[in-house]
Amino acid sequence: MREEATAFVPGHITGFFSAHPDDDPTKAGSRGAGLTLTDGVEVTVEPAADGESTVVLDGDELEIDPVETVLETLEAPARVEAESELPLGSGFGVSGAMALGTALAANHVFERKLSANELVTIAHGAEVQAGTGLGDVVAQAHGGAPIRLEPGGPLENKLDAIPQRARVEYVSFGELSTADVLSGETDRLSAAGKQALSRVVEEPTLLSFMYASRMFAREAELVTEQVARTIGDVTDVEGQASMAMLGETVFALGTGLSDAGYEPTVCATHPAGAMLK
Repeated sequence: MREEATAFVPGHITGFFSAHPDDDPTKAGSRGAGLTLTDGVEVTVEPAADGESTVVLDGDELEIDPVETVLETLEAPARVEAESELPLGSGFGVSGAMALGTALAANHVFERKLSANELVTIAHGAEVQAGTGLGDVVAQAHGGAPIRLEPGGPLENKLDAIPQRARVEYVSFGELSTADVLSGETDRLSAAGKQALSRVVEEPTLLSFMYASRMFAREAELVTEQVARTIGDVTDVEGQASMAMLGETVFALGTGLSDAGYEPTVCATHPAGAMLK
């Protein structure tokens, strides 16, 4: 057993998706596309001194179900400390990042000797089971601008990617509950997601991705007034912006938000997936 290990997991913005439930959480998930970000989550795992697991995010002790499920699955009672450059619950895949980072770091600390695919499967299944995400973990393990062609963990999923990198700007106005959206009626959402995916598969460019993402957000009826206004402001200056799924967050390529008069956070697409530091 090692003293501690730290993993970095990129944030992930989902532009569009379709939901695909399954009784097996490792086979359930989503199809869709998104961007992984150089802004992300750093997760440090060390053995729990008293055998009781604790989870701390940005200094606050929290109950984050996917992280606790990962630790239970790996039989790894641990103290998990995470520092996030991204807000929780705002469409950046923070809970997925914490689950995946915990799996990678705990595997190293407790010498479980599992492969990358096995660890991603555990983290993905924990996210689905908690209702906090359907595709973030698989995308965060891949990096870049992944296109998820099939639902499920890495053994089920079929991934492609948009072969481009970009500067990314974002502003977040608040949280949306992923669990509430996913537990409701998702037929309209999934139909819009399938149509968006077809467009991007046919033309795998960032411009096509942004257009498909905007269409999806409108057709799935997820756009709030603030988000719609902000996307409109970026469009008015000939920029490309859309809504992050699922959060009250607007992201733009290049300098779209800056040009529209906002003061966004700036990062870029991440060239690689999650990794131990």
